[in-house]
Amino acid sequence: MKSLIHVARQFRDDENGAAMVEYSILIGIIAAASIVAIIAIGGWVGSQFTGLCTKLSGTGIGSAGTGTGACSTAG
Repeated sequence: MKSLIHVARQFRDDENGAAMVEYSILIGIIAAASIVAIIAIGGWVGSQFTGLCTKLSGTGIGSAGTGTGACSTAG
């Protein structure tokens, strides 16, 4: 009986599981924030390239370039 009480007290005092849950939640929040930041930065970069393409109006990069001179807005 004393052994059962001792095991029950150890189980009550053990905080490893709670710490693991807290760290898991923290990692999940950091991962979600990272994904949101990457998506936001990707959208901003995409809009910058679209604006650049619009400003160039398909004129290409001049005589030094080897491109076709056309902007493709297809994703």
